[in-house]
Amino acid sequence: MAVPDHDAPEEVMWQGRFVTAKKRGRWEYVSRSRGIRAAVILAVDEDDHVLLVEQYRVPLGRNCIELPAGLIGDDDGAEDENPLAAAGRELEEETGYRADTLEDMGCFYSSPGMVSEAFTLVRARGLTKIGEGGGVEGENITVHRIPLSGLQEFLDTKRDEGCGVDVRMLLLLGQAIIEGEEA
Repeated sequence: MAVPDHDAPEEVMWQGRFVTAKKRGRWEYVSRSRGIRAAVILAVDEDDHVLLVEQYRVPLGRNCIELPAGLIGDDDGAEDENPLAAAGRELEEETGYRADTLEDMGCFYSSPGMVSEAFTLVRARGLTKIGEGGGVEGENITVHRIPLSGLQEFLDTKRDEGCGVDVRMLLLLGQAIIEGEEA
């Protein structure tokens, strides 16, 4: 079966330091510039609490609840950074926790109809609090350690406060949604 626009040439419409807007035939989409990738960290401790971060996201115009995450190889000279090393670094920077074990759970695509960005999902185990977290200068990240059993209530409260909720929260709510419980 032929795919429309599959063989059309790719055009760069605009490029910034981190994002590139492209066009291929009728399709307009966005990619990360310079081949930058992302790592998203699923950090659940031995007490069944998940580490989440809250930070202001300019495209949304509000705070958003997310799994800790960060770019891989975004610093000059670090283009070949290992995804697990980046995940460990980002987990510590954003949450103040260090993981004994980091496991690559595979590559996933965020919104493949609009964005070509992929992320490596990394499971973090054996968590130890080593600092306050909060990210690097200017990120203003708030760390939340939430019991998985209370996640739905936490997200409902945050929505009521006006926060956005990242789609990756479905990872944590998935079984309840499948079983027909409230989401």
